[in-house]
Amino acid sequence: MKKFISVLLGLLLIQVFSFAQIPSVKVSLSNNKQFDTKTLADGKTPVVISFWSISCKPCIHEIDAISEVYDDWQEEVPFKFVLVSTDDTRFTAQARAFAETRGWSDFTCLFDVNNDFKRAMNVVFTPQTFVLSPDGKIVHSQTGYNTGSEEEIFKALKKLPKPKKK
Repeated sequence: MKKFISVLLGLLLIQVFSFAQIPSVKVSLSNNKQFDTKTLADGKTPVVISFWSISCKPCIHEIDAISEVYDDWQEEVPFKFVLVSTDDTRFTAQARAFAETRGWSDFTCLFDVNNDFKRAMNVVFTPQTFVLSPDGKIVHSQTGYNTGSEEEIFKALKKLPKPKKK
């Protein structure tokens, strides 16, 4: 039943976001510098955005699962992996340290302490993961995590058109 609800929510979100663009919201990087989320889309590289929190075990499992296959996936479909912590200011330092100890600092780690980006992306539950085309259009969305569901993310990445070579 849990899987069914996750799939249903994901399909609903795909319908809502199928032509949506990534919004412009200011969040913090690991070094506390401000970052505009609109710059995630560079017109060249797909982006996977994973919203997570320190208290969300499925979030951690999903990010770890993608982290394990990241290099293999990169060989087939180069993409940016962006982790968005939704932890508030009380837990931001802990979230930063947690991401560092898990080796996630190799990815773009954003800290959405006021949940502005989370609201702009209509994220209700974590983990919530989006696949964006290089131009920033949301082409896939999924809520929740079950072992193996990261493969749906990879399938969505592989469906994107390959960049044209000059």
